[in-house]
Amino acid sequence: MLIRDATNADLPAILAIYNDVVTNTTAIYDQRPSTLDERQSWFDARGRAGLPVLVAELDREVVGFSSFGEWRSRWGYRYTVEHSVHVRADCRGRGFGRALIEVLFPRAAALGMHMMIGHIDSAATASLRLHEKLGFTTIGTLREVAQLHNRWLSVVAVQREI
Repeated sequence: MLIRDATNADLPAILAIYNDVVTNTTAIYDQRPSTLDERQSWFDARGRAGLPVLVAELDREVVGFSSFGEWRSRWGYRYTVEHSVHVRADCRGRGFGRALIEVLFPRAAALGMHMMIGHIDSAATASLRLHEKLGFTTIGTLREVAQLHNRWLSVVAVQREI
């Protein structure tokens, strides 16, 4: 496994993973797949802000990606970031998610960040366990704050000091 900074050439693979997650899970609370232009805009915005987008490679194929971004836009929140990590369906449970999150910690520290936040679907028990193992603390559950696939979903808020 290789973890590295993403490039423009990785965007089709990132898009495929993202859209599979949108279509087949409740990890991203959106109803429609993204476009390559939308992923390009997201990638470019991260780059302009000096924020990482990382990919995990296996046999020269992108099998996952992670990033973090601004948690809230107000000045007082400037030392807190929110992370995201997504792994290709056939590669989940093999350590890629863990590696993609762990590599974010020194990147956040280098930018002077103090806290990393995550929001995880309450039914994603594997993700919740992983975050606990990585030192995240569960702060609380926002009950039935989203509706997707004709059902109400709850979000678990987690945080970890950098």
